[in-house]
Amino acid sequence: MEKLTWIKELVLAEQQMEEAGVVDMEAGFDPARQLEEATVDFINDLKASFVEAASAFNSLKGSTLGHLRIYGISKTKADFMLFRNGYKLIFSLRQPGAITVAYSSAGAHYVPGTAKEETAPADHLRATWGAFGQLQWTYNDHPINIDYLVRYYMSRFVKDSAR
Repeated sequence: MEKLTWIKELVLAEQQMEEAGVVDMEAGFDPARQLEEATVDFINDLKASFVEAASAFNSLKGSTLGHLRIYGISKTKADFMLFRNGYKLIFSLRQPGAITVAYSSAGAHYVPGTAKEETAPADHLRATWGAFGQLQWTYNDHPINIDYLVRYYMSRFVKDSAR
C-alpha cells in the first residue's frame, strides 16, 4: 500500500481543489519527502538482505562460535550494524539520500549522526535523481545492485572479523 501514497496525495489535492478552490501544483511529488522515505526504505531493504545472508551464514557454519549478529541502532531512523568478534560494520543514514558504510574495530564507540568513531575510511552510498523522478542508488557514481553490495560487504566483513 506504500506504493500508492502518491495517489492518495493526488486525491487529497483534488478534493482540496474542489472544496476550497486551492490547487497544489506539487501534489503526488514532494522531492524532499520522497528522498527521505526512499532512503529509509533503501536502508531497511539493505538490513533485510543482510539479515537473510547472516542467517544463511550462521546456519551453514553450525557452531555458535563466530556467528554474525545484526543490531538496529537506537535513536536512529534505520541505522544498523553487523557484529562479530568485536568488529562492527555500520550502515548509517547521514541525511536523506546519503548512507555511510563504516568499519569499526573492537572497543570503538558509535555515536549516531557523527563520524566520531575509530573507523576505517567510510564508503558513501548516494541517491541520484533519474528520469521522471526515479531515484537510483550509487557508489562512486556507479549504480548499486543490492545483491552484489551484500555479497561484497559480507565477504569482506567475514574475512576481517575472523579470528
